[in-house]
Amino acid sequence: MESVFQWITTYGYGMIFLLLTLGVVGLPVPDETLLVFCGYLIFKGRMHPLPAWLSALAGSWCGITLSYTIGRTLGLGVVRRFGKYLHITEERLDRVHQWFDRIGHWALFAGYYIAGLRHFTAIVAGASKLRFVSFAAYAWPGGLLWVTTFLTLGYYLGENWKSISGAIEHYLVYFSIALGAAVAIYCWFSWRRKNAAGVSRPISGKE
Repeated sequence: MESVFQWITTYGYGMIFLLLTLGVVGLPVPDETLLVFCGYLIFKGRMHPLPAWLSALAGSWCGITLSYTIGRTLGLGVVRRFGKYLHITEERLDRVHQWFDRIGHWALFAGYYIAGLRHFTAIVAGASKLRFVSFAAYAWPGGLLWVTTFLTLGYYLGENWKSISGAIEHYLVYFSIALGAAVAIYCWFSWRRKNAAGVSRPISGKE
């Protein structure tokens, strides 16, 4: 973690872009903590807000688009085979695929806030042959909101950013669990409604 902070302090905006690109693709980069730290550097006057925001936004968009491209060009078969290098497990990939089938495009928008799943949603979107325009229409605004949220948080936390960053990670896990539960409940109610409609529909035909 400290090495990441040192790289950003030393190499600046280019390193923000590079690390976020790699982190969103799936490499072990502490994305949210990195953004909060950058917000703190803006607070200290060691970074300018606009270049920091643009670098982070470009990194998040490039990372999520690269994940989409991997899914679209290689497909889920190759991703499953080599996914261990991006921390992609069979169980996680199947779960996200089912989630994407149920709530579709919104999974791309909300996926940024789901711990460890943002690159899965993009890969599944690509493998599902979702049009790039449709992908970008949901994934890019999600990235914009995600980057802005954590940069702003780091700025307003100021000197307290480091003591609170651990709590932020815990709350993200709780949020992920809560959102996953909400999606599961929504899917269950949708399934019940479809079944109820099927049962209540009159049967036509000759007796």
